[in-house]
Amino acid sequence: MVLYRFLMCLMWHRMRWVDHMGKDNQPKVRQAAQLVRKKGRRATYDRVLIVTEGSKTEPNYLGEIRREHKLHTANVQVEPSAYGTSPLQVVVYAEHLLIHGHESKHIEPKAFECVCVVFDRDDHDSYHNALAKISAINGKYLNDNRKKVEFIAIPSVPCFEVWLLLHFEDIQAPIHRDEVYERLRTYLPDYEKGRDGYYAMTQSSLDVAITRANALSQVNNEYDGVNPYTAMHQLVMKLKSLKS
Repeated sequence: MVLYRFLMCLMWHRMRWVDHMGKDNQPKVRQAAQLVRKKGRRATYDRVLIVTEGSKTEPNYLGEIRREHKLHTANVQVEPSAYGTSPLQVVVYAEHLLIHGHESKHIEPKAFECVCVVFDRDDHDSYHNALAKISAINGKYLNDNRKKVEFIAIPSVPCFEVWLLLHFEDIQAPIHRDEVYERLRTYLPDYEKGRDGYYAMTQSSLDVAITRANALSQVNNEYDGVNPYTAMHQLVMKLKSLKS
């Protein structure tokens, strides 16, 4: 009888062990384990979430910067908007992503010190509403370290490509996005939205573009929405300075 009870007890513990191992292999358990590992790999510099209007062009460009400067993906996350491409939709998605995270993208809730929202002026009706919302939620939320999260607008007038064009030309007068593309292709003949490699192609003139973009910001502003403007230089400089 004693031997029988011992064998039954042994079998019960073995079944519990097998069941436990099976649960460890379930998707949610694996994802949770990946989040723990990712958290352990984070570097000591600030964590930045970047949410973009474009689904490829801006993420590709910013991804190049992240790789070039060896920024950890656990610290710098670049995500296109999943709510739509209007500026306000991009801001709302960025706010949602900060608050709730995204399990399948391995984004933990409130796991950033800074959220940068990248969008164009173009002809968007919600452009100024997006700027107002970013101003309203800047510092509103506390992150997982109980620090206020900075929300930063990174708009471009009329579009992201004006930032690339500043690497080659000192733009002063208002310009339509179609003309931006046309003039940009005189320097990058094969330019197409969504392609990769444009950071490498323009990097030699980066300091010039930063100087020109900064000069523009002294005479124009994002609220004007007509004269050429871009805050991309602020984001680029922020990324480059993270590890310093």
